[in-house]
Amino acid sequence: MSSEKVLSRANKEPGAGLKPSWTPRRQPARRPLLPIPQRTYAEEVKAQCDTFVLDSFTADDAWELGHLLYARLLPLVAAKGRPTLISIASATGHVLFQAAVGAGTQLDNTVWIQRKRATVLRFGCSTWLMHCKFGGDEEAFRAKYTLSPDLAAGYAIHGGGVPIRVRGVEGVVAVVVISGLKQHEDHGVIVDVLNANWK
Repeated sequence: MSSEKVLSRANKEPGAGLKPSWTPRRQPARRPLLPIPQRTYAEEVKAQCDTFVLDSFTADDAWELGHLLYARLLPLVAAKGRPTLISIASATGHVLFQAAVGAGTQLDNTVWIQRKRATVLRFGCSTWLMHCKFGGDEEAFRAKYTLSPDLAAGYAIHGGGVPIRVRGVEGVVAVVVISGLKQHEDHGVIVDVLNANWK
């Protein structure tokens, strides 16, 4: 872990993440529709955007990250008409931030959140990396880990779950999950926001 790049939140002012989330609502005509970066090869995902090592990750950091994700997602959700659910939880399962972006999220989004989080916690990597490793083949994933169909149903190898690690702490500390967009977008938005706001 010592060779990995450790990131710090760029703007540590309390409430910094909330400010951008209000801009698209106050000025809807100026909503920027930024493209989401996509990486499709397992080696590339593992090297560039699988997991993030931060200098710390507190409830305040989760709150800021949640609002930054909300601000980044709002124009996408409005343009695509696909309501999205954001959830950030500690490795123990304590939810630190959760919000629906756009009207119309369903209980199914919550189930996807749980399945993606379970994958990150068990395998210690992003759900998009697992998707790329197996080419989206859920049967190959199930066979590799000798999972019964019932047990395999508790995991999702679809993008949108990203592990957060903290320097000097063993294992995954928290999991950031998005459900509602295309799976590469669910993953890409998290990566984009972390890269833009943690340096």
